[in-house]
Amino acid sequence: MTLVDGFGRSFHYLRLSVADACNFRCKYCLPHGYHKTEAEAPLSVEEIGRLARAFAGLGFWKVRLTGGEPTVRRDIIEIAQSVASTNGVRRLALSTNGYRLTELAPDLRAAGVSAVNVSVDSLDAARFAGLTGQDSLGDVLAGIDRALELGLETKINAVLMKGLNDDEFSRFMELARERPLSVRFIELMPVADNMDFFTERHLKAETLVAWLGENGWAERERREGDGPAREFHKNGYHGSVGVIAPYAKDFCGTCNRLRVTSRGRLRLCLFSEADHSLRPLLQDDSQAGDLQERVKTLLGLKEVSHYLPEGKVGNTKHFAMMGG
Repeated sequence: MTLVDGFGRSFHYLRLSVADACNFRCKYCLPHGYHKTEAEAPLSVEEIGRLARAFAGLGFWKVRLTGGEPTVRRDIIEIAQSVASTNGVRRLALSTNGYRLTELAPDLRAAGVSAVNVSVDSLDAARFAGLTGQDSLGDVLAGIDRALELGLETKINAVLMKGLNDDEFSRFMELARERPLSVRFIELMPVADNMDFFTERHLKAETLVAWLGENGWAERERREGDGPAREFHKNGYHGSVGVIAPYAKDFCGTCNRLRVTSRGRLRLCLFSEADHSLRPLLQDDSQAGDLQERVKTLLGLKEVSHYLPEGKVGNTKHFAMMGG
């Protein structure tokens, strides 16, 4: 089956946070580091398995494990195995800051992960350390190369930040020239805890789109399962470039995803004003039908768009709460 909302959008993509903790201190997310705010434990492997099976039964065939940083969980391989082995799940991806990727990539691949997205906001080691609080660019890039060696589809995510990495476009393009990966630039988005940083550093994605056009990059058509990124290709390059522009007109028109937090709360939009707990329906296999009906009902509350242009950022304090 396929879930369709009141605006005709079909949903098949689940973004599942498995942890809100992170060991990095990225300036746009956790500049002062992670501080535990919830006593409730994250979903267990068993609860995650039930959630995955219920969503797969609703037609969700693509799942992404996110955080925080999902690899802070010692049972991340067990989680990946549980989700990847779910009947109906055809694609399992992982978003990570890459600090453990060299170590974990073989086991992730064996567990059923087919794609990784790695956050790299600068290719300058000193700048990377300043942006993340970790002097580990070399380790992260080594992890990316290891993922590519193992045949994992690999994407690099870089948040566009005025005066911090907007002079590195050419350096990132060289990665796409040499490696079969996608470099994706994400327009900086506001949340409750980063408004001052957003105001100072926000750079419209159109700036990069114009640069790509001037430098010979051509946009390709969308394919099944694509996220919100606009993809660009150039002759002679093994990889591609993506641009995610949440302020673009009709950005939400192709929304195909729902989000569940690490404590089992459904978020209908990254910038929602409220979460809806699914955890009480994850305690026994017999609850799958009730869980599916709950998700169908809640989908009726999904709005046509976020309201970022109006200055409404929802109740998310920082991106580690949901993983973007």
